[in-house]
Amino acid sequence: MVDTGTPGAGEVPGQVTVGLEVSQWPFLSGEADDPQMHAILTVGVDGTEGTGRGPLLAQVLAVDCSGSMAWPPEKLHAARQAAVAAIRMLPDGTPFAVVRGNEDAAVVYPGTLGMARADEETRAAAVRAVHRLVAGGGTCIGAWLELSRRLLAEQDAPIGHVLLLTDGKNQHDERMPLAEVLELCAGRLICDAWGIGDGWDGQELLGIARRLHGSASSVRDEAALAAEYEKLMGRLLAKTVPELEISVTPMTGAAVRYLKQVYPGEAELTPEGGDSTGPRRFVTRAWGDEFRRYQLCLSADPTGRPHHEDLQLAVVAVGVPGGTDVRLPPPRPCVVHWTDDPALSARTDAQVDHFDLEFRLAEAIVDAREAFHGGDAGLTERSLGRAVRLAHAMDSDRQLARLTALVEIEDAEMGRVRLRTGVRAVDFEHLITESSHSTYGPASDLSTGRGRGAGAGGATVTCPGCSRQAPATARFCPACRHDFRGPS
Repeated sequence: MVDTGTPGAGEVPGQVTVGLEVSQWPFLSGEADDPQMHAILTVGVDGTEGTGRGPLLAQVLAVDCSGSMAWPPEKLHAARQAAVAAIRMLPDGTPFAVVRGNEDAAVVYPGTLGMARADEETRAAAVRAVHRLVAGGGTCIGAWLELSRRLLAEQDAPIGHVLLLTDGKNQHDERMPLAEVLELCAGRLICDAWGIGDGWDGQELLGIARRLHGSASSVRDEAALAAEYEKLMGRLLAKTVPELEISVTPMTGAAVRYLKQVYPGEAELTPEGGDSTGPRRFVTRAWGDEFRRYQLCLSADPTGRPHHEDLQLAVVAVGVPGGTDVRLPPPRPCVVHWTDDPALSARTDAQVDHFDLEFRLAEAIVDAREAFHGGDAGLTERSLGRAVRLAHAMDSDRQLARLTALVEIEDAEMGRVRLRTGVRAVDFEHLITESSHSTYGPASDLSTGRGRGAGAGGATVTCPGCSRQAPATARFCPACRHDFRGPS
């Protein structure tokens, strides 16, 4: 659990406790053109189990029933079984609905534009309705989400959730533009988006999930979908804190550039409050017993500020909208230390470095997908080699294991790989969604508030051009200017 202040101080049995850490490397060069301070905030919630609050969920199951779901028949069968598994897990009293999606959207249960309350009778009726689903028509994901938004807007449940399944890419955008619908839905519901079959777009699902604070996932084996839905519903039903608010108050000469979630996956956070130089509030939704990590970027101005000492740059705090009885951590400072020593200002916090590597790895995978679609096997291999090199620098066995589904790794440190025979386009979509589930990163050092290993300068790789060490996040070798993105 992250640090929550003095252990045991003021704790109440059964009370939910929130923790907060700030991990950063504070040294910045006063000569930089655009000094930016990056920090990783770790927020943790503990004690939601056994609070007696019960689930706070309203659930919409949006099932793709476009024509492509008809073949192979295992696809629609798996979609039905997964929806049934989710329905059977809903506690009594939970508002829920099932939406049939194609080029339009329709509520198939209950039979009117509204939501039912889960009980033995309504769950059984919904299961019967799901088994009657048939495939036909096109795909307009915007229409599915817009109908889901309207259904959830009529409910008073604190957590509105859409579980969306598709086997295809968004079409018929002229009917209901997806980008506009996402803006309407943002902050009003959470969406977890799943891909099945071989015609969906991993980047599209990621865009939906990141804007709506959910996750993008997929199954290679249709038969596994029901079990995955059960696991997801189990996590959803354990969430009993509807919202936490992260506030960032910059000091004079500082401004908030952005705050984004980076673990367990990336999510966009829209600030509330005044301009970037004033306090900014960011609302995060649906918490159980869990950790999340956020990357904070602050701009800083060294003009007139003393050097060679720690200065407070901003104050970070966590609150609960509505004043729910939750034990909160004290505010934490984000500091800056202006220095003339390039050896200090060149270093990077270990956690910031880790999530920068995660971002670069995701970029490399998308580059590989585009190269594969373009028929350039050489560029595909090099891009995947870059992803392998980054995963190796992160010391991430999980990311390396994901990549081995597409390549045989000859030298992970140097990024030498061979594309496996039989790789299909959909394999890249699976890799995109799988790799969007980020790894936790380095542990924190609570005694300093800086990431453990922060002073080590971050992960490095061996340059294939000159054999010298270079930062793993670099695009070019600082010694020989070898392009890490190009042929090795």
